[in-house]
Amino acid sequence: MNASPARALRGFKRPGLWLGLWGLAIATVVAASLMPPPAMAVPRNFDKVEHLLGYAALSAFAVQLFAQRSMQLRAAAGLVLLGIALEFAQALLTTTRMADPADALANALGVALGFALSYTGAARWLERFDRRLP
Repeated sequence: MNASPARALRGFKRPGLWLGLWGLAIATVVAASLMPPPAMAVPRNFDKVEHLLGYAALSAFAVQLFAQRSMQLRAAAGLVLLGIALEFAQALLTTTRMADPADALANALGVALGFALSYTGAARWLERFDRRLP
């Protein structure tokens, strides 16, 4: 039996706020991935660090949102698929970006890093923060 979205989330007072912020973060990653890259000079392969940290943040947020490990795993799998799909989209839909398998790997490693938070007490930080808000 599938859990309802409300039961899938942790016990937030403001579940819509946190789910909306996660959705906004994902939309930001999608937009940034398809826009022309910034003109500033960055060290070689620094974008791999950006990919790793960005997807780690998205994955860690999912761990904070979803109460059940199965839902956290689904979110992680979805983020890995998103990273792969965006690499294809860069190649097919833009003239200023190109697909890079190393970026997809950095995304997947970031997702794994963020998911590792689920094995720590930090997995409930957002829930505790939410409860303290007026």
